[in-house]
Amino acid sequence: MPGMTWTDIGPWALSDLLLPLVIVAAAAYLCGCFNGAVIVSKYILRDDVRRHGSGNAGLTNFYRTFGGPLTLVVILLDVVKAVVAVWVGILVVRYWDGGFWSQEAIAVVYGKYWAGMWCLLGHMFPCMFHFKGGKGILSGGTIAIMMDWRIALVVWGGFLILAVITRWVSLGSIWAGASFPFATWFVYHDLILLLLGIFIGGLVVWKHRGNLKRILSGTESRFSLHHKKDGEGPKT
Repeated sequence: MPGMTWTDIGPWALSDLLLPLVIVAAAAYLCGCFNGAVIVSKYILRDDVRRHGSGNAGLTNFYRTFGGPLTLVVILLDVVKAVVAVWVGILVVRYWDGGFWSQEAIAVVYGKYWAGMWCLLGHMFPCMFHFKGGKGILSGGTIAIMMDWRIALVVWGGFLILAVITRWVSLGSIWAGASFPFATWFVYHDLILLLLGIFIGGLVVWKHRGNLKRILSGTESRFSLHHKKDGEGPKT
């Protein structure tokens, strides 16, 4: 992508960038903390999803535990919070009073990635829920869509193909995390965005490290449209 890159900013602009970066990070993290699975299960169903199945506060564990139309509410909450978080990054970049922020299109992309990273951290480690959150697939997938359609195509395409063929949602999730930095580099060819992409994708893969071990050992459970009750099958 042509235009100024992060390395062109220089130390003269660091003080101007610090405050907007902190604002975006704080707002995006708080957005991420609104975990759909925890909110719906704990405050609507009065039965915390983290007490069931894998103990994970994610969409897959929620569906396997409770099923039903409230799954759509979980999806909506996790999608909306990611959209809001990324738009915080976009708006701060566009309207913050600063030369670099207002002049270069690449700055908007930096803002999106920065916000997306902190939203994912909030989802995985929510301060309001004792830092026990989800694995970031739905929110992370939404963030990928917000970044660029080509990145979303790689991430979501591989996820869907692997999940459908193997019925291992976790395998598709690992692909999504692992492919994100490569897709980022392919689209932008920017070192800072690559580093942010590695961190974002690495978080997703790291959260699925237990699933990867079970896949390799052949004990990972496969996704079913019928939700399971506690004690049915291995954890995911």
